[in-house]
Parts: sequence; C-alpha cells; structure tokens
Amino acid sequence: MKKYYIHSSSFIDNNVSIGSGTKIWHFCHIQSGVSIGKNCVLGQNINISNNVKIGNGVKIQNNVSVYEGVELEDYVFLGPSCVFTNDLTPRAKYPKGTADYKHTLVRTGATIGANATIVCGNTIGKWALIGAGAVVTSDVPDYALILGVPAKQSGWVCECGQVLEKNLKCSCGRNYQIGKNGLEEILCSSEI
Repeated sequence: MKKYYIHSSSFIDNNVSIGSGTKIWHFCHIQSGVSIGKNCVLGQNINISNNVKIGNGVKIQNNVSVYEGVELEDYVFLGPSCVFTNDLTPRAKYPKGTADYKHTLVRTGATIGANATIVCGNTIGKWALIGAGAVVTSDVPDYALILGVPAKQSGWVCECGQVLEKNLKCSCGRNYQIGKNGLEEILCSSEI
C-alpha cells in the first residue's frame, strides 16, 4: 500500500522516490531520478524535471516547473507560477545539455512568491522571503526580504514570516543578529 497520494491525471516516470504523506495533485509530471521528501504538497500542473531533489514538507503551488539543476531543501514554499531557469544563455539550435546547467539551491524554509523568477546559479538563503513578481539575479542572504525587478533586499524576515523591525526582534519571541550568511537567530542559554 502506497503511503502517498497521486491524482490519476498525473504521470510519474520510473526511478522516482516519493516520501510518505506527500500529495501530488492534478496534471503533474514527475520525471526520472526525482527524489521528493515526506509530507510535501504539489498543486495542479507541476513539472519536476529529471534528477531534482526536494526535501521534506515542501509546498509547491499551481503552475510551477522545477527544472533540472534546482534543489529544494526542507519546508520550502513555491508560490503559484514562480519560475526557475537552469541555463543563462539558452539557444534552441545549440542545446548545451545537462552538464552545463547551473545549480540553484533554495535553502530550508525559504519562500518564493507568486510569479517570481529565480535566475539559475544562485542560492536562496534559509527562511528568506522573495516577494511576488521579483526577479532574483544573485544570491539571497538567510532571512532576507527580497522585492522588485531587479530584486533588491528590502529588509529581514523572521522564521515565522513576520517582517522584522530594525531591532531584529519578532513578536513571536525570536531575536536575530547579523551573521556571515545574513541573519542568525540568537538562542537563549536554555536552547543551547
């Protein structure tokens, strides 16, 4: 008995790993070599290309293609119709093939808003939030709030999703400080 759900209109290639509790809805195509973690939700009309790795608890909204070369860590949220690329200079007449695809890493807990575009070869930091419609052309720090075209940092966000004030304290109780990769949570002595 399968411990995941796949809608009858979706197509799953051979050599695909799907974790328990994962749900794959209408009109999806999961290609060969894909690994999908536990408790993920893939909405309608999702394409996951060959050899993509998806962590646990990932939510992918409708009309998203995750191309080869993209890796999603745990608890990533992809908004409707967000876009990934994997080739900086594509040509229909001169395809480069998978060896030349640029790797894009979306780290734990990051959110990419509806219709945002992520240009390949970049890392989206953990718990970062990319606003709807943004066009990301460079690495994004951990916990950064990124907006606009081209995308620029507009502030910081908490792990819970709240935009942080200048003191980097959140109403949920988390506190942050600037670190080498963006923000770092300050843990109280009882959590260390």
